[in-house]
This record gives sequence, structure tokens and C-alpha cells, in this order.
Amino acid sequence: MKTRYGGWICALALAGLALTIPRLSADDTKPPADKEEKKESPAPAKAEIGKPAPDFTLKSYDGKEHKLSSLKDKVVVLEWFSKDCPACKKYLPDIKALEKKYREKGVVWFAMDSTNYHTDEENAKAAKKMKIEYPILSDFDGKTGMAYGAKTTPHVFIINKGTLVYAGGLLEPRGKKRAHVELALDEVLAGKKVSVDTTKPFG
Repeated sequence: MKTRYGGWICALALAGLALTIPRLSADDTKPPADKEEKKESPAPAKAEIGKPAPDFTLKSYDGKEHKLSSLKDKVVVLEWFSKDCPACKKYLPDIKALEKKYREKGVVWFAMDSTNYHTDEENAKAAKKMKIEYPILSDFDGKTGMAYGAKTTPHVFIINKGTLVYAGGLLEPRGKKRAHVELALDEVLAGKKVSVDTTKPFG
């Protein structure tokens, strides 16, 4: 299922406009004394393999706050999730088994909900019904999803002590058994470089 961030991006093509710009004197270029110059905000960090993962502070449906930078000594998995997604439902047993296996090895796992029409109450009910023990974080404005470039649910990102080391699918679709995330986590925990750090997500 494609992630939904709640906004529309429009591209406008303008052609055939001729602008006449008058010559300005040095005094004309100075801003009025009663107005402060507006400084543009720096562009948000974007996720890139081998670079620091974009930081975030998000709350889970129970109101608990989770900040990525407070987990800088941990291995963290971000799994983009939607309670309504057929792929998430289909692979939930695999996801829960992986989360439990690697939780016992110190890995922190978050489900990330960037769906703009969900609520914390709905996710609380879904977590209880689906028996999801790890936190579902509320990214309903989609800012974290856009920073990471999450495209589908599930779309998985692995962060090793603050550095993004894997981005892609949970496993190969259509019945194949190669578990990309499991392979990447095993390599990370063994102190190795992730051999396949990018795969195509599906959902």
C-alpha cells in the first residue's frame, strides 16, 4: 500500500513570460530598516545509506515519546505500517517473529504510521487485536515518512548506532524465502557491513 502523507504536490510550468527588471541603485537594494530579513529554514535531512539517519521525535498511540537520537547506541528498525494494508496483514506473523527474535538481541523495532486518516485510538485497537507488542509511532503529518522516503507499507529501514545501513523490502515477494531484513540484521549484529543495503520495497 502506498504511504499517504496528507498533502498534494503541484508542479506549475510557466512559459512565455518576459520580465523587465529596472536597474537598482545601492540604496534600493537595502531592506527597510523596520523589516528584518527572513532567513530560510534549512532543508530537512534526507535518508541516505551510510549517512546519519534523520532524527525524529514521535509519540506512540499510548502517548509515550520516542526520540531516535536517544537510541544512538542501539540498532533500530523502522517498519512503515498501516493497519489496513493487505501486505502488512499478510506478513505480520513474519514481522512479529523477526521483532521478537531481534528484541532479545537488543534491537529496537518501531512500526511507523504515516497514514493521514488514522488516529491513535484506532492504532491502539489494532495493536491489541493484531497482538503487536512493539510501539506504533504516529507520523500522521508524514514528515518522518517523507524524510526517509518511505514509499510502501511495509518499507523497512535499519539504523546502526545512528547510521542508516539498510532500506527496502522485508523479504522477497511471491513466496521466495530470502529475508532481506533478517540477513541485514545478522550482519549488523556480527559487526559486518551489510552486503545488500538496498532492495525494492513492496506492499
